[in-house]
Amino acid sequence: MTNTVAIVSGGMDSVALAHVLAHQGHSLHLLSVDYGQRHKKEIDFASRCAQRLEARHSIVDLSSMTRLIATSSLTGDTTVPDGHYAELTMKQTVVPNRNMMMLSCAVAIAVSEDADYVATGVHGGDHFIYPDCRPEFIAAASAAALIGMTGMHKNFKGIIAPFVHRDKAAIASEGDKVGVDWTETWSCYKGGDRHCGRCGTCVERAEAFHLAGVIDPTDYEDTEFWKAQCGVA
Repeated sequence: MTNTVAIVSGGMDSVALAHVLAHQGHSLHLLSVDYGQRHKKEIDFASRCAQRLEARHSIVDLSSMTRLIATSSLTGDTTVPDGHYAELTMKQTVVPNRNMMMLSCAVAIAVSEDADYVATGVHGGDHFIYPDCRPEFIAAASAAALIGMTGMHKNFKGIIAPFVHRDKAAIASEGDKVGVDWTETWSCYKGGDRHCGRCGTCVERAEAFHLAGVIDPTDYEDTEFWKAQCGVA
């Protein structure tokens, strides 16, 4: 049995990751991180994912960091920008060192539990805006984790990122094949009652389903906006 600590925010990518790993036979411990994000309602969706997969779920509270990393629109008072991820305005959503914080917590837990891997759902579509989602970062973080645990770990083999060379449409396709209930995922950065259909994650989510040819069950407040952004008639 392969034991894996998977970082699951409750979003489309990480929930798909958890389902894919479960389908492959991994025994999962799902880990969510509260870093003071304004859209933390997604953590509830991570909890639901754990229940469906009969996996353990833990939440790490790093919310005390919020006031120290409030330069991002996800942790501060800056308005979350609208538009496609390819737009430079999306850099306002960068949370400094977010993935390293999450991975560090996950590695510590994995080693303490003698787990084999830490898994993250970062994907190729994130590379333009988020440096800590790129293959070289994941490789370096994995190497650092292994070096930092030299002589202390029995089973830990490193960090895996199955989607790091794939785009979000591929995630939609693969997640659909393993039975992900997309209504039980949350992407919107604005954290309202419905997906806004305007922020970068909403636009990217809708585009991924469209490109993958997968039915999108998401209830968007503004459907016309994302269609215009993605060139969908």
